[in-house]
Amino acid sequence: MHHNNVFKINIATKLTIALSGALALPAYAAELNLSVEIPQLNVAEYHRPYVAIWLEGADQKVAADLSVWYQMKDTKEGHGTKWLPDLRQWWRKSGRSLKVPVDGVTGPTRPVGKHALKFTDKQPALAKLAPGSYTLVIEAAREVGGRELVKIPFTWPANAPQSSKAQGSSELGAVTLAVKP
Repeated sequence: MHHNNVFKINIATKLTIALSGALALPAYAAELNLSVEIPQLNVAEYHRPYVAIWLEGADQKVAADLSVWYQMKDTKEGHGTKWLPDLRQWWRKSGRSLKVPVDGVTGPTRPVGKHALKFTDKQPALAKLAPGSYTLVIEAAREVGGRELVKIPFTWPANAPQSSKAQGSSELGAVTLAVKP
């Protein structure tokens, strides 16, 4: 009887070690990697653009808000949320029903240059995303400036790595999207 208990303990210990080892392996998450360029504009009065980045399903409804950049400080003209409706497409589809700020989504405007963003299926926005065809939409609007919309279609989750590019013509520069399985 004594040998039997030792044998059970050894099996249990080995099984526990094996399971904890399996859990320690890196878990690869499906990812969206995005690069958004805010171009240098030669204008007399430059204001950083407000930018909304979201995913639309095949029904063209907002499936997830990924990022919204706006003037977060109060100025003499008021609070920056006052101009969020200038992001017309996003505002009409999602923005007006969103209570900003949203942790992990909203943030300050960005300067000229390329901005890298990474989203994984572990984050709330993508964790709830059903498999299917989607469109990444980026809208930029600038005070005393223009408005621009760039769209890139993709499939979620990806069976194989996907890579797509789009080029803005005024308020947005190069936009690249890489989807990893």
